[in-house]
Amino acid sequence: MRKLLAIILAGIMALAMAACGRSTASTPAGSTATKGTIGVAMPTKTSERWIKDGDNIKNALESAGYKVNLQYANDDIPTQVTQVSDMVTKKNQVLVVAAIDGVALKGALKDAKDAGIPVIAYDRLLRETDAVAYYTTFDNYKVGVQQGESLVKGLEASSAPKPYNIEVFAGSPDDNNATFFYKGAMSVLQPKIDSGELKVRSGETDFNTVATLRWDAATAKKRMENLLTKSYSSADVNGVLSPYDGISRGIIAALKGAGYGSGGKKLPVVTGQDAELESVKSILAGEQYSTIFKDTRKLADTTVTMIQQIASGQTVTTNDTSSYNNGVKVVPTMLLDPVPCDKSNCSQILTDAKYYTADQLK
Repeated sequence: MRKLLAIILAGIMALAMAACGRSTASTPAGSTATKGTIGVAMPTKTSERWIKDGDNIKNALESAGYKVNLQYANDDIPTQVTQVSDMVTKKNQVLVVAAIDGVALKGALKDAKDAGIPVIAYDRLLRETDAVAYYTTFDNYKVGVQQGESLVKGLEASSAPKPYNIEVFAGSPDDNNATFFYKGAMSVLQPKIDSGELKVRSGETDFNTVATLRWDAATAKKRMENLLTKSYSSADVNGVLSPYDGISRGIIAALKGAGYGSGGKKLPVVTGQDAELESVKSILAGEQYSTIFKDTRKLADTTVTMIQQIASGQTVTTNDTSSYNNGVKVVPTMLLDPVPCDKSNCSQILTDAKYYTADQLK
């Protein structure tokens, strides 16, 4: 009997020891199956693009097993500061921040760093802070180059005589991306302005003059109306560099109000960005000339991969360690490629990518 009891006890102890030491790929020893909460701060719901970004990153994170604290600030800077501070207070595991103002969050981000919470800048660079660990975005300079090239392509395909009259719009001055878009586009346009092939009748080309605060369509519409009144009473505008589809729609509304697009007066070549559905339909209808497609699903997936690498202590994958200096540090960045599209290829590019269905584009 004693021998039998000893055998049973030895078996029980062996099973207990095995259970204590067991680990699997999904649940390592010493960990739990539950993953942390990721704080995601988005700028606004007034743009179709940011709604999609929020949905994409939330879905990708939840599929990877994380909880998500997704907040929109409706383009109000104090609201976003409060939201990010709350994420720090609640000890969210990682913060993903698409800033309204790239500088305004630096106090809240310092608190995040002090609390040991990694911060990923999402599409918009967080500036003047050493608290940002990584940056995920598209190649913003390349976006600008593609916009400039698209404008020139559209002008050369038009029946307008040279020199082509153009006007220049840029994005919000508090968004670091806006300067990259502008510089990329002007690298294409400025040599043609200098040679006389392109003419900016208003004379307005300086970034601070042509910037559009908060990327606001109404602000762009008002400026375009003023430009038409001031500089185009005796000539037609042939092209407009627009950095974003919402701004493009504001510009086109001003142009239509001045008689363009009717009575034999052609709409100018107007560029854009983000492939927003309303603007894609405008392109297919022959109004807006082009847009830049940025598949934000890939940006969300890239960001989730980065979060997983941070959580597991792996080396975080980046492909640019020199371009994005935020004033305090060069932020390691993962860049994705943008895709230009116009009426000739937009439908195929977007449906092949399953970004929109054919029915949505009708």
